[in-house]
Amino acid sequence: MLTLAILKPHCLKNPFAYETIHQLLAASGLKVVEKKRVQLSRAEAEQFYDEHRNKFFFRRLVSLMSSGPSEVMLLSGNDSIRHWRELMGPTKVLKSVYSHPDCIRSRFGITDTRNASHGSDSEASVAAERKFFFG
Repeated sequence: MLTLAILKPHCLKNPFAYETIHQLLAASGLKVVEKKRVQLSRAEAEQFYDEHRNKFFFRRLVSLMSSGPSEVMLLSGNDSIRHWRELMGPTKVLKSVYSHPDCIRSRFGITDTRNASHGSDSEASVAAERKFFFG
C-alpha cells in the first residue's frame, strides 16, 4: 500500500527538522518509493488544496505552500496511510503537543497551518495526489 507525504516549506528550511523527520521515517518501517522537491505556484497550491477553498485557513495554507520548496514522497508499507498519519500526529499542533508529544507535528509544527507535514487520508486521496505530483 502507498501513501503520499509532504514535508512543508518551513521543514525544508530547518535542517534539524528535515533530518529528524527522515530518521523517524526510516525507523518507522515505511519506505520512500519516490520523492522530489517541488516549488508550487500559487495556482498549483490552490488547485491541490481546492477541497479547503471555502475554509478560513485556505489563503494562509496556499501562501505557505507556495512560499518555498516542499518535499513530496510516495511511501510504501503495511497500512501506510494510517502509519504515516500516526507519525505526523494530530493536525492541531497545540493538541498534538499534549496528546502525542513525540509526533512530527508536535516536534516541528508551528501553527495548525505550518504543521510540518501533509498525508493522504484515503486510498482515493493517494491516487489523486499521486497523479497531481507524479503524473
